[in-house]
Amino acid sequence: MNASAWRLTLAAAALMALVAGSRTAFGLFLSPLNTASGIGLARLSFALALGQLAIGFAQPLLGMLSDRFGAARIIVVGTLLLALSTALPAAWPLAAVVLPALVASNAAGSAVASNGLLLGPLNRAVPAAHAGMAVALVGAGASAGQLLLGPATQWAISQRGWAWALAATAALSLLALPLALPFRRTPGHALAPCSQPVADVLRDARFWRVAASFGVCGFHVGFLSVHMPGVIERCGLPPTLAGPWIAVAGAANIAGSLATGMALQRHDAARLLAGLHLLRAAGVAALLLLPSTPVVMLGFAALMGASFIATLPPTSQLIARQHGVQRLGALLGVVMLVHQLGSFVGIGFGGWSAAATGADDWSWRLDIVLALAAAALVWPNTTVACRMGGTMARASA
Repeated sequence: MNASAWRLTLAAAALMALVAGSRTAFGLFLSPLNTASGIGLARLSFALALGQLAIGFAQPLLGMLSDRFGAARIIVVGTLLLALSTALPAAWPLAAVVLPALVASNAAGSAVASNGLLLGPLNRAVPAAHAGMAVALVGAGASAGQLLLGPATQWAISQRGWAWALAATAALSLLALPLALPFRRTPGHALAPCSQPVADVLRDARFWRVAASFGVCGFHVGFLSVHMPGVIERCGLPPTLAGPWIAVAGAANIAGSLATGMALQRHDAARLLAGLHLLRAAGVAALLLLPSTPVVMLGFAALMGASFIATLPPTSQLIARQHGVQRLGALLGVVMLVHQLGSFVGIGFGGWSAAATGADDWSWRLDIVLALAAAALVWPNTTVACRMGGTMARASA
């Protein structure tokens, strides 16, 4: 990659680190915010759930705006809104302020760093041979942000109090302003000899197969992200194991994302994506069959972490090579909407099944079935057809 492509890639990774790290660490504010405001954990949790849906529904719009006007302007506006909505609960811990601010901060974070916003310009700027690795670096940035900002936020809360720590988080988000500069101009490199209108792509079954597989990814990641501490307790293991589990999964996430980016330079994207879904199915099956010990649970964390964001690079490359990069931001926005819907179902079903049965077997078994289905959905995309000007151009996925 040339210097401008590297700058763009590193800026996108840093933006992801800022937003993903802050979003992951926000759970540390829930208890003190609830104590200070008296809102109640149920209402706060519902506002955060609505925020997750807001992220999903914002993705297609942000992708289309990025494709049309460029990502830099959106990042600047999103940064200012993110800083404001993050700081408001610290200044006025009232229900009328806190609840809408929680929803708004999630949507604003998507306008600073999200796949639909950043990966379209990135795929247009980075040469085709390096695009998968560039996307992998962005995914690794998100995981690095979680590893860094989680402990830093915990330290700030314990040393200075939750309100000061939340205000500091809002101020930290302003670092996104200079990171928007590389997105002002993005030179183009075509990944495929085609660029279909969005309306045509949305009528293409190949697109929806890939999108559905990413929805399965959302189910899997959403369940693990929210319910693993409860899973560990229900397995009779110490609740304190949840912290190391998250740390191991986060470290493996970085390694898995980078390894997938390198593998994309040599291997077929669809087969690689199918393999990741099969790896998830095998990992969950092993967890069900093996005894519940700390070693097994941490091994499961490493296996699951390695596949968390690893599905993103081959997913983005499949869509780019099938349908071109000109409208990639909007297309990835739609895919991310499907992902968030899957995440919503995974979180909701996981909570309902655990409450109904006192265990997580139903969720694990459903996760295995869905992972196998996702592998079957993407496997036919190993050879894809690209429409351009009424003709068909063959391209390898």
